[in-house]
Amino acid sequence: MRPRFRSLALPLLAFVLAGTSLRSEEGMWTFDNLPTKAIQAKYGWAPDQAWLDHVRLSALRFPGGSGSFVSADGLVLTNHHVGRGWIQRVSDKDHDYVKNGFSAATRKQEIKVPGLEVVTLMAMDNVTDRVNKAVKPGMPEQEAQKAREIEIEKIKQEMQLKSGLTCEHVNLYQGGEHWIYSYQKHTDVRLVFAPEQQIAFFGGDYDNFTFPRHNLDFSIFRVYENGKPYHPKNFLHWTHGGLKAGDLTFVTGHPGRTNRQDTVAQMTFARDFAIPQRLASLEQYKEALLGYAKTSPEAARQVNTQIFGIENSLKAINGYLSGLKDVDAMARIQKAEQELRTKVSQDPVLKAEAGDSWDRIAQVIPKAKALAKESAYVNTAHSTLLGYGLALVRIAEEGAKPSDQRLPEYSDANLANTKRRLGIQAPFFPAQETFLFTRGLEEAQRELGADHPYVKAMLDGKTPAQVAQAAVAGSKLADPKVRMALLAGGMPAIEKSTDPMILLARKLDPLGRELRKKQEDEVTSVISENASRIAKVRFAVFGKSTYPDATFTLRLTYGPVEGYPGNGTLIQPFTTFGGLFDRYDGWGGNAAKAHDGAWELPKRWVEKRKALNMSTPFDFVHAVDIIGGNSGSPVVDKKGELVGLIFDGNIESLPGNYFYDEKVNRGVSVDARAILEALNKVYGAKALAAELSGK
Repeated sequence: MRPRFRSLALPLLAFVLAGTSLRSEEGMWTFDNLPTKAIQAKYGWAPDQAWLDHVRLSALRFPGGSGSFVSADGLVLTNHHVGRGWIQRVSDKDHDYVKNGFSAATRKQEIKVPGLEVVTLMAMDNVTDRVNKAVKPGMPEQEAQKAREIEIEKIKQEMQLKSGLTCEHVNLYQGGEHWIYSYQKHTDVRLVFAPEQQIAFFGGDYDNFTFPRHNLDFSIFRVYENGKPYHPKNFLHWTHGGLKAGDLTFVTGHPGRTNRQDTVAQMTFARDFAIPQRLASLEQYKEALLGYAKTSPEAARQVNTQIFGIENSLKAINGYLSGLKDVDAMARIQKAEQELRTKVSQDPVLKAEAGDSWDRIAQVIPKAKALAKESAYVNTAHSTLLGYGLALVRIAEEGAKPSDQRLPEYSDANLANTKRRLGIQAPFFPAQETFLFTRGLEEAQRELGADHPYVKAMLDGKTPAQVAQAAVAGSKLADPKVRMALLAGGMPAIEKSTDPMILLARKLDPLGRELRKKQEDEVTSVISENASRIAKVRFAVFGKSTYPDATFTLRLTYGPVEGYPGNGTLIQPFTTFGGLFDRYDGWGGNAAKAHDGAWELPKRWVEKRKALNMSTPFDFVHAVDIIGGNSGSPVVDKKGELVGLIFDGNIESLPGNYFYDEKVNRGVSVDARAILEALNKVYGAKALAAELSGK
């Protein structure tokens, strides 16, 4: 199916290509606006529409990451760390597939993963003109925001009904454009293969966001439809040649979020307040998880993936913060903002549109600070069961309202998905739930104070431990049958329920709604409206010659296989199997004990060492512009063949949340040749390797 770049009219005030300052290979480009002329000029080749359609329809979005179809029978490739939580979901105390790996010898052995959904982007529709027409001249910021939300919901419902696809609103260029992306959803996804955690994350947190690397960070799933393997019309063929230094690569995936178009005031708020608060919260949650992990080996197994995720986030977010503390980079950003403001101030039309928008955003930053800490507790459930309770309470309340008057996540377009997820059985560990819920309530009490309405409502004179223990022990919401019965019963069933988590949710919901409304009225609507105005004048000055910030929607970025300066030398673009064993041997035969075994190899890797070709490429770096969410993105060459798998960026890439540095910003990928070498010679998964390679 070809993409629909149907415009319900493109709202550019001008299309001026002069005046841009993009650097080489910079950009997370949308598929409607790829800089093919620049690619052609530099590399002597650029993708045509057929190539773009093929890689787009082969791409998949995972929860929190990316992936791709890689066989005619629905095999799906992603990272081990993207699939890790789902691999843990099908593990148990007797089968730790995260630690020990998993390989299905036959299709009957492939394990269905409850709750896992992947989606393919089928169509993209620009609806900016229609959305903007819903906002009347002179509307206050809050009313303008609401008018857009109502119109967007109408469009989503219309398109979803017409297409039968899952439709999502996509906000690009800080509100300068509004799109509807339509997805085909796949809900029967099964685990086929996963290597051991130790080889997928070789080097542990020490090597995370570094290079050279030796991580075999991949996992393989299969999509089924009607109980049989799904046959995608488009999938990526495995390379039969591989890459060499200097070769052009493309990454098609779903970068999560960047903030490169934020104002200086927003970046300063992030540097001085929002990011430090987030880091402190993550540290506290990590300590809680580590505390629970110490209670037993089984407890450690239950939470090791969560701890891994938090450690990864801490390192990434600290990298983002380092970018905001880069004095030279921030000076460039401030200069660029001032130059745009000067151009706007000199044009009466542009000045009327957005002359005071930067100041309006800066004015609400103190309010954002005042509300942020409170929101971190009042709008966070701190408990899986309480999360279920809140969802049930809000579905009952929102379902009684017209769709355009509901909270966005409970609109008609979204409600079916929410209800379906409530019916999925997920692993549940009462001791873990009680432990973490207690810690969350203790933190809220400490940070907000005993007299805060949230603390009073949740504790009601009891201790956090007493509340958590009684609520978890007395709740039946871990059972999806109980949840679905309450869902079917609606508000009457909710009002009659004596389940302690439902009772807590009913106390918490009004507080959360009140705080949320205050945030939207005083902060969110002001920032949203004025960011949209800034986007319009930026279009007027520069045209649509740049890319929007990442929004966890499909993007394409490109660049060559290329090393970079570091550690006083030049970092080579490839690592090899020989380098992997050198890293292992370099600990003097004591890798198992050195630094918690970060560079230990699984037993079978040591045993199969002589069978391996030590010159086979393992990982590589390339000059591509990526961010979190790109994990699991396929790397393709000019033929559209799969040559690698993005799993990380180097440490120098982390400031890329706010700006791009072409000299050192690199993506880190598993080489496709390493995957086949390991499947054939270490794991004996020859049938799987043959399916991947088309043999």
